[in-house]
Amino acid sequence: MIIRTDSNHRDFIELVKHLDADLTERDGTDHSFYAQFNTIDKIKYVVIAYENDKPVACGALKAYSLNIMEVKRMYTSPDSRGKGIASKVLRELEIWATELRCEKCILETGKKQPEAIALYQKNGYSIIPNYGQYEGIENSVCFEKRLKQ
Repeated sequence: MIIRTDSNHRDFIELVKHLDADLTERDGTDHSFYAQFNTIDKIKYVVIAYENDKPVACGALKAYSLNIMEVKRMYTSPDSRGKGIASKVLRELEIWATELRCEKCILETGKKQPEAIALYQKNGYSIIPNYGQYEGIENSVCFEKRLKQ
């Protein structure tokens, strides 16, 4: 089951704690740089996936510009990985972005997250030059996907 909610949902807050712990380990000393762009207060568009009533994955959208949404806070718990759940969460975010009349989704992930890079490429995202705060950041990889209206 997948639900739509916002960043006040307790299951989203709990999943993001696990995500941040994972990223702290992967990013090491670079983590504080990325953390400043990943606060979850006031996010209006959050998707949570459940397996057997247990929250196992999440993702969110933040407005980047008038017609562009940025995918944020994608996470799947380790015991639920490899089942296609992250792709379902991502697809639900894209549907929501389309409903909000957005033309594309963009996102940033780290080179130390090969599973995330593979997920986005598998789901039709293309690598683009690093944007905004990620310009010139060696560890960042940015993607975009045009949405079908």
